Amino acid sequence: MTDEPGPAERALYLTAVRRGGRLRPEDLAPADRPTLAALVARGLLTPTATGWTAASPRALGDRIGLELRTRAVRLLRYAERLPGALAPLAHAYDEARRPVAGPPSGGDPVGGPSAVGPSAVGPSAVGPSVVGPGSIGCGAGRVDDVAEVRRRVGDLVAECREEVLAAQPGPRPPEGLRTALAQDLSLLRRGCSLRAVYQPVALADAAVRDQVALRTGRGAQVRVLAEPYERMLVFDRAVAVIPAAGDRGRAVFLTDPTTVAYLVAQFERDWARGAPAARHLDPPSATTVRIGRLLARGLTQRAVATRLGVSERTVAAHISRLRDRYGAQTLFHLGWQLRGEHRD
Repeated sequence: MTDEPGPAERALYLTAVRRGGRLRPEDLAPADRPTLAALVARGLLTPTATGWTAASPRALGDRIGLELRTRAVRLLRYAERLPGALAPLAHAYDEARRPVAGPPSGGDPVGGPSAVGPSAVGPSAVGPSVVGPGSIGCGAGRVDDVAEVRRRVGDLVAECREEVLAAQPGPRPPEGLRTALAQDLSLLRRGCSLRAVYQPVALADAAVRDQVALRTGRGAQVRVLAEPYERMLVFDRAVAVIPAAGDRGRAVFLTDPTTVAYLVAQFERDWARGAPAARHLDPPSATTVRIGRLLARGLTQRAVATRLGVSERTVAAHISRLRDRYGAQTLFHLGWQLRGEHRD
């Protein structure tokens, strides 16, 4: 049972508590039998030779809480896997609905290794390429050639004058960041704003944290969001680059103002929910890491304290630092964010 005890169950349990934690058969009315059975099934009453004994509600809460968290983690993992599992079907569906026309006008892959800034586009993340609105000439242009994608994104980076927005889910290969560093720093030196959203797994690598620190030290802004979101780049709020039909080996360049404005709004929503990357750049203490691992396994604060042989107050202090680091509102939310970063 994972639901809460009802009024009748609470009343009968309190009766047992008032009677010294015990119930005898003669204490029960015939109508109490279903309620008694429910309390025994929950583990709140334990049968004995002479009747029933009240058990600790805290033990029940811990057991049910762990069961619910385990179930929630299973469902969240399923939710993360489902889009990828359906991607081949979605791609076939999109291809079947695409009208027959001439060769695509252009686009580029938005996947693979990438830097904090525009260089995050392209499977090899050799560096960003920019495609100005005039380069496409229409609301959308698809590019299937990797080299052409890199060239266009590189042009966009070189021509950018005000702002680059980058939503980059998944891990960030440090070699791609190092390759793109010169372009990103040049962008920042020109006075352009550079804002990027990463997932916690990206900053689990010390080499990636070093690369991020080099950019934030020159004015780039990076936030970390432990939620699913879509990959995109937006240049000067005029050109957006997104993966083509779920295929990160190809990309679409969008210049339609309404579409670009919609994507910018999506980015701003994710940006507002993200936590500053500065909280991730300084590695946590060994004790904090151990506590994070136990939380990721679904243990409660009390269970973590017992496992480590420390006080709950000490565990609470470490949890507070972890919550601040990951911007988590609840203990379960924190455990979910830590699941990919802290594993035994």
